[in-house]
Amino acid sequence: MTAPTTLLTLILTSQQQDALSAVSGPAIVMGVIGLLLGLGLAYAAKKFSVARDPRVDAIMGMLPGANCGGCGYPGCAAFASAVVEGKTPVNGCSAASSAVSGEIAKIMGAVADEKEKKIAVILCNGGKSALSAFNYNGPSNCVSASMVMGGQKSCSYGCLGFGDCTIVCPFGAMEMADNGIPKINTEKCVACGKCLEACPRNIIILWPENRKVVVACSSKDKGGVARKACSVACIGCGKCVKVCPVEAVAVEGYLAEINPEKCINCGLCASDCPTGAIIDGIPVRAKAFIDTTCVGCTLCTKVCPTNAIAGSLKEIHTVIADKCIGCGQCVGKCPKKSIKMMGGVLSQR
Repeated sequence: MTAPTTLLTLILTSQQQDALSAVSGPAIVMGVIGLLLGLGLAYAAKKFSVARDPRVDAIMGMLPGANCGGCGYPGCAAFASAVVEGKTPVNGCSAASSAVSGEIAKIMGAVADEKEKKIAVILCNGGKSALSAFNYNGPSNCVSASMVMGGQKSCSYGCLGFGDCTIVCPFGAMEMADNGIPKINTEKCVACGKCLEACPRNIIILWPENRKVVVACSSKDKGGVARKACSVACIGCGKCVKVCPVEAVAVEGYLAEINPEKCINCGLCASDCPTGAIIDGIPVRAKAFIDTTCVGCTLCTKVCPTNAIAGSLKEIHTVIADKCIGCGQCVGKCPKKSIKMMGGVLSQR
C-alpha cells in the first residue's frame, strides 16, 4: 500500500473506509471496461479503415474552406471527394477563383473549363419607395415579418428590408443600403446561394455578372395596383419590349423579364422605362470608333442593332455617335480589327 493510501486509511474511520471500498470497486471495473472498449475501437478503426485518396487532401488544400455549400455538397471535404470520384466537375466550387479551379484540374490531370461568373441579384428596388401597409413591431427579420399578414409592405412581392440575406452571407458580400435594399459587393459574391435560401420572398437570383441590365421588380400585380404600392414598380407597359433591338425582353404576367442569353447590355430598355424599374449597371457607355484600316466589308452594318454605322461597300465606314449604344457587336465582326470602343464602359459580353 502506498504512503498516501496508508495515510488516508489512518485518517478515515472504519465506516468511511468501507464506503470508499464500495465506490472504488465499481470504478475500477468501469475503468477496465472503458479501456477494453477503447482498445477494441482503436483496433476496429485500424482494421476496417479505408485509405483516402491523397488527391482529396491535395484538393482540400486548394479550396477556400468556406464550407458554404454552393457546390451542392455539405462541405469542402465532401466536394473534394466528389471531384476525385468524378461526381462533380473540377470547377464546381463557386467560391474558388479560376486560378484555383485550374490548380484542382492539374491535380486531377484535367482541364478546367472557363465558367461564367454569376452573382446574386435582388429583384426589387422598392425599399423606401414601397409603401407600408401597417406598422410591424415583431422580430426584426424577414421570415418573422412575412408571417404577419404577408409582411408590412403594401407590395406583397418586394423586399421586406430586414436583411436576413446579409446575415447568412459567409463572404460578407451583402449589406443593407440606405434605400432599404441589400447591396451586393460583386467582388466578394461567389454565388453560393445562401442568400437565396434565406429570402422568404424568393426575390434573389443568381445572374451573370456581365449582364448589367436587370428588371429590379418582382410584382405580378397589374400596373395600377403595382404603382400604388411602389413608385418604382414595373407596370407591364411593354415599352422595354418594343425598344429592345435583340428581342431580349418580354412581359409575362404584368412583369418585364430580360433573357440574359440574348441581352447585349445596350440599356435601351432602362432608358425607356417610365418608372425606373429596370436598372442599368453601366453609367457611361463606350462608343464605337472605326479607323482608316476599314476596308468597307459592311459586316459591321449587318450586326449593328441601331443602324449606327454608315458607309457603302468598299468605303471606310463611320459611326453615328447619337445612335451608337455601345453594345460592341460590331467589334467582334470586323475582320480587320478596325473598330475600337472609345470612352465609357464597354457593354459587350
